[in-house]
Amino acid sequence: MSDYILLVLGILFMLIGIIGCLVPVLPGPPLSFLGLIFLHLTRFGQFSASTLVILGSISVIVTLLDYIVPVWGTKKFGGSKYGTKGATVGLIVGFFLGPMGIVLGPLIGAFIGEMIFKDDLSYAFKAGFGSLLGFLASVGLKLAASFVMTFYFVKELIS
Repeated sequence: MSDYILLVLGILFMLIGIIGCLVPVLPGPPLSFLGLIFLHLTRFGQFSASTLVILGSISVIVTLLDYIVPVWGTKKFGGSKYGTKGATVGLIVGFFLGPMGIVLGPLIGAFIGEMIFKDDLSYAFKAGFGSLLGFLASVGLKLAASFVMTFYFVKELIS
């Protein structure tokens, strides 16, 4: 009976992990990794120690990069700390506005932050665009990591 409970938890954590790649509040890859651990604790799946270490490391690295990449994108396109802070506020506000808010929030927030810092439309748009690219790159990394873990989960479950 406990194997089935752990299996259901594993499936739920895999799904929530993928959702967490798109929702800023949920740490997607670590939740997906927990789904793997739940499966590993059942008779339905056994991962090697090296597989768990590698996927766990990827989870940690991608989670750390999630905080760095959007800031890097803003700075790479010439943004200041005002753009970075604006992108963060935009992301938080955008979270309450649904999927488009999550995508456009950092762009609009960085744009407004840069307009406060330097009243230059071109400069602010460029920094906002960098923030958007950084955010999208971060989401892409998280999705890639969670999908790889989901692949291993399904592969182990059906074998």
